[in-house]
Amino acid sequence: MGSKVKSVFICSECGYESPKWFGKCPSCGEWNTMNEEIKATAKSSSGVKSHSVTAVSKPYSINEITTEDEHRYDTGCKELNRVLGGGIVKGSLILLGGDPGIGKSTVLMQICQYMGDTLKILYVSGEESKRQLKLRAIRLGVSSPNLLVMTQTDVEQVCEQILSVKPDLVMIDSIQTMNLTELNSSPGSVTQVRECTNMLMRTAKSCDIPMFIVGHVNKEGSIAGPKVLEHIVDTVLHFEGDKQMSCRILRAVKNRYGSTNEIGVFEMTDKGLQEVENPSVMLLSGRPKNVSGTCVTCTIEGTRPILAEAQGLATQSGYGNPRRMSTGFDYNRLSLLLAVLEKRAGYYFSNYDAYINIVGGLRVDEPAIDLSIAMALLSSLKDTPINEKSVVFGEIGLAGEIRAVSQAQMRINEAVRLGFTKIIMPYHNLKGVNCNDAELIGVKNIRQAFEAIS
Repeated sequence: MGSKVKSVFICSECGYESPKWFGKCPSCGEWNTMNEEIKATAKSSSGVKSHSVTAVSKPYSINEITTEDEHRYDTGCKELNRVLGGGIVKGSLILLGGDPGIGKSTVLMQICQYMGDTLKILYVSGEESKRQLKLRAIRLGVSSPNLLVMTQTDVEQVCEQILSVKPDLVMIDSIQTMNLTELNSSPGSVTQVRECTNMLMRTAKSCDIPMFIVGHVNKEGSIAGPKVLEHIVDTVLHFEGDKQMSCRILRAVKNRYGSTNEIGVFEMTDKGLQEVENPSVMLLSGRPKNVSGTCVTCTIEGTRPILAEAQGLATQSGYGNPRRMSTGFDYNRLSLLLAVLEKRAGYYFSNYDAYINIVGGLRVDEPAIDLSIAMALLSSLKDTPINEKSVVFGEIGLAGEIRAVSQAQMRINEAVRLGFTKIIMPYHNLKGVNCNDAELIGVKNIRQAFEAIS
């Protein structure tokens, strides 16, 4: 007797299942995310469960476990190694997300060229034919004999090939094209993405093979599919940057084997992605001189100080409600800074449109750049250029005070290294720092800071 086919509604954001449709997901609160899925029959569901049967393991004392054989594979890319925490850990599952055309497949193919000298690599593509992969490999100069290419969307066959070929590294491009034939839902659906990732994860862990998985992103910029997908994998990497600009930033959103504060900076060229070892120079190139509304700041990304240019523009508003817009900086933080400038410092923006831009496609969330944003806006408001050899950093409190920031000495050293001679910083950071090649000016409030840069 055949099993009854049953349909359920699954949230594409969080994976919540319901027998009926909701306009708003009861779990995560997102609207219009409940999609109908045909649930697997009793026969096929039992087949799926059979893959999860693993050998029984006994518990060990924590002191009996050794890490002497811990080894990380070198990717040949210093920026990628930095983000991963030193290299690729054996048996790890790495999810790589980003907008279409940002460079996900490109960076994986470039890794193959370096690692293919010593390791056997299996590249599985569900989006391109073998000929298309070969054309891209020729363009990027990839010719490693240890690179095996496979075009397949059936995840069971992919896992069988992994077990038979026994590669040292596997790349899946992309998880949204993979499907499990035992499930009735279409590729890219919540159920398919979750079950396919689970099967790949079990294969990677059982064979101790590291695996890269490419994931598409949705309109909001987050990785498409349920959030459980990010919980399954060990590391989540995200490519950021505007496709119209050459700068690409690789950021770790989650990392079980390293820090999530590190970033890798790349430049897209006709020969693929090139590492940028000194991003400060690239981000400051083409900076205008003797122009109001531009201010250089120093932000810390993990262990790396980066100098960036903050641009502000305050212009007379033609409407009753002035506009506020920010690129690379939190919009709500901009509104807060404008309120502090009006209430605590007496600089009024109520009749002015205010715009902020962090040059180079960099996205900065650190509070230490508050002071530079405020100085860029005041410079534009008063039409007063900031000294081109000045670097400004500091956090602004709601009382208008300039609060101390972390790693001030590192920021000072980076500014001096690039030839800046005047550093405006929180007064409370002056204690414990030293610099003979630049003038250090400690400020306690916004008015003191503006007087120092004028």
